[in-house]
Amino acid sequence: MTTEQIAVSQRENYTPSSFTEFLWWLSTAEKELLKDSVVDRNRYSIIGMSVLATWIFATLAWTYFFSTVVSSFFISLALGLFMGFIILTIDRALIKGINKFNKRKLLPLLFRGLLAVTIGVFMAQPAILYLFDKEIKLQTSFDNEQRKMAKQQQLDSFYNNRKTTLVAEVATIKKELGDKNEAVSKARQNFLSETDGSGGSGKVGIKDIAIAKRDEYQKLDGEYQQLQKTQQVKLDSAEAALKNINTQMKAEQEKFGTYFNDGFLTRIEALAHLLKDSPALQFRYYLLVCILLLIELMPVIAKTLLPSGSYDEKVMLREAMEVRMANGNTDKETQLKELYNRLAFDADSELLHKFFEQAKEDRASKMGQLSKRWKEHPNQSFDGFWEQVKKDVLTKQEN
Repeated sequence: MTTEQIAVSQRENYTPSSFTEFLWWLSTAEKELLKDSVVDRNRYSIIGMSVLATWIFATLAWTYFFSTVVSSFFISLALGLFMGFIILTIDRALIKGINKFNKRKLLPLLFRGLLAVTIGVFMAQPAILYLFDKEIKLQTSFDNEQRKMAKQQQLDSFYNNRKTTLVAEVATIKKELGDKNEAVSKARQNFLSETDGSGGSGKVGIKDIAIAKRDEYQKLDGEYQQLQKTQQVKLDSAEAALKNINTQMKAEQEKFGTYFNDGFLTRIEALAHLLKDSPALQFRYYLLVCILLLIELMPVIAKTLLPSGSYDEKVMLREAMEVRMANGNTDKETQLKELYNRLAFDADSELLHKFFEQAKEDRASKMGQLSKRWKEHPNQSFDGFWEQVKKDVLTKQEN
């Protein structure tokens, strides 16, 4: 029986699955370097799973948070997915900065931990609200009733002086009318008693005393009717003002009631009241916060605690190699540019030499023509002749 011989360099030919590559992407690992690191494959898959769990948890938490703000489930879901993606980006940035060569640096690790704790504490709030939903709804109803009572006290305090004045005015008018009516009733009773013989004189019928008491009764009754006419207007006005104040107070109370809701801040306030009044709930609340906080910290904790293997070494070496190659390529490019400039200078120099060599005879001929022309014009000065030579024969320096 023959056994096929496989070359050593071909024995390890690992091809990761799509899901494994996705986990590696979540853990910010380079698959080209990681697939040959047998031990680190599982480590970075674990880190990727922790990032995936945190991503899902963040998406659910933010979706629930936005569901308390907007009424549309699809908008809440879209916003939750968006915020979950932001959390994913932050987590990938955090764990990307942790490697074998800097995980023991205190300041970067402290900053990453502080950022993760901040995000985790906020993300724990929606989850806590969801878990204690029934208790929070009950507490919210109590809080709303207390708000109604506080609003009523505020309204009573605001309208108190006006209501007190109007109530006192109504009471004064009613007392005045009542006293006057009582006097009229008493005078009427005295008159009737005198006419039936049960009065002071003991005589039956309309006598002098009865007539006097009748006149007194009629006078008082007239005064009462007049007083009632004048005071009834004031009484109706005061009672109408009182009724208007009560209507306004009721309308403001009803309007205030329309502002009641079960939004995020309202539930947070109700949760704070629950925690204040229930020690048993406090323990479970802080325990849940710690658990949910650990969920957010999982990627950072996993990347920090898991030992480093050959992958980090490969990353460092590959990065160093790329830096060397980049520097080498830059040096070569610089040398090529310098060589080009040097050869161009040599070629241009040779061309200039040929140019001046060929122009030498032409310039001498030009000089001879100018000299002959100067001789033919004896009135022309030597300075003028020199200016003409500079203009037509001599060269100008390059700037």
